[in-house]
Amino acid sequence: MSGVIDKIKERLKDFRRPGYYKEFDHHYAIVIDVDRCNGCEACVVSCYAENNLPVVGEQGCEDNRVFNWLRIERYIEGEYPDVKVKFIPVMCQQCDAAPCEIGCPVYATYHNQDGLNVQVYNRCVGTFTCATYCPYDVRRFNWFSYKWDKPLDEQLNPDVTVREMGVMEKCTFCIQRIRGVNDKAKDGKRKVKDGEIQTACAQSCPTGAITFGDLMDPESKVSKLAASKRGYKLFENLETKPSVIYLKRVMD
Repeated sequence: MSGVIDKIKERLKDFRRPGYYKEFDHHYAIVIDVDRCNGCEACVVSCYAENNLPVVGEQGCEDNRVFNWLRIERYIEGEYPDVKVKFIPVMCQQCDAAPCEIGCPVYATYHNQDGLNVQVYNRCVGTFTCATYCPYDVRRFNWFSYKWDKPLDEQLNPDVTVREMGVMEKCTFCIQRIRGVNDKAKDGKRKVKDGEIQTACAQSCPTGAITFGDLMDPESKVSKLAASKRGYKLFENLETKPSVIYLKRVMD
């Protein structure tokens, strides 16, 4: 057992070594301005539609089979009638020192050249190890092979596969959109423009609270927002190095 722990520690050192980002072609990240978020859940709905997520219904939620890759956490402060409700969207944090990558026994989750923590569905054997290691509770297990009866099957996104039961799933920053834009830029022999790639959640947010971009581009909007004094990360003390940066609320 001590040998396994030593290997985990060594791998973490590798993740956290200086210059790690230089090995990536990109380092995509999301900045969420909590001050702008009003908890409308448009981002949640768009995530369902974009990534072919099944709706499990009331009974499924009661059975702890909820399937959303993106959720809105709500916090209530104060006592009636002086009550304030705060909202914060939570998805996969795309950690650069991801505990799920260390825990997966079949290497179904790994870091790709875009700096993303991706999931190989046909390699996953559904051990729940990655979900157990994840401190953000953002991984979902596919309990069933969900079906979409006609004509609802026509709403499915053809760019995203429909997964079968027995695998773990999570947000991948809409990697199918990233791949599509990257391929177009490559064919045109040009670089991807800032803002050219939009995740479904960022595109649908009515208040513009979600910004997506490449941290390796110092002139990108997401890089400038990430440098804000209001910036913070969830459970930053765990040193998982998330790629989702939150901006604190501006208090009156």
